[in-house]
Amino acid sequence: MPDAASFAALVGAVAVVAGAIASVAGFGIGSILTPLVGLRVGIRLAVAVVSLPHFAGTALRFWRLRAHVDRPVLVRFGITSAAGGLVGAVAHAFVRSAALGILLGALLVFAGVLGMSGLSARLRFGRRTAWLAGAVSGLFGGLVGNQGGIRSAALLGFDVPKEAFVATATAIGVVVDVARVPVYLATQGRDIVRAWPLVTAATAGVLVGTIVGQGVLRGIPEPAFRVTVSAVIALLGIALLAGVGG
Repeated sequence: MPDAASFAALVGAVAVVAGAIASVAGFGIGSILTPLVGLRVGIRLAVAVVSLPHFAGTALRFWRLRAHVDRPVLVRFGITSAAGGLVGAVAHAFVRSAALGILLGALLVFAGVLGMSGLSARLRFGRRTAWLAGAVSGLFGGLVGNQGGIRSAALLGFDVPKEAFVATATAIGVVVDVARVPVYLATQGRDIVRAWPLVTAATAGVLVGTIVGQGVLRGIPEPAFRVTVSAVIALLGIALLAGVGG
């Protein structure tokens, strides 16, 4: 294990990549940084520590893309996604099974392959389906503690352009962060303060990566966007399966 300064520098460098990926796929900061930070402080505290750079990057991304938010999708999908996430988070305290991680990983791989093959282009959510998709994605995300990937996988079912996709996923993420960050600060505030080098490095890296990633997003052709997001989702599912298996 590297010393504290070297590890913080590593976290900052990885955070740049995580922020850039999130600017393209609509998620990725927590999925990438939490396991890394957890090597130093443990996963429980890592979730709280990473929530701060996650909020910073998500807020910046939302501000820069706010004009592209698809409000009907945000309302129909976002409300039930938040509700499902809350139910899943509560249930998470009582249901601790590796099978849940395996199930979510398999779902992400399936959704990713579906998107890369082009089959997902034939699936489009209507109003009623949007409510259900939001609730189910939020529930699974809350149960496993990884909402970003499953949320983006579900959002692929909506016929929206790339900027609207990322902006809407980001808007939902901001709502989730506003709800959870105060809880982490209240319950683990002292430990978070002691981990300030990691928080600072991760926040700086995420902000830089967010700006860089939005430049990349503009350069991705619309037809290739869904394939790119689907590939990231599939990779997250594989990583989740590998982590559960390990």
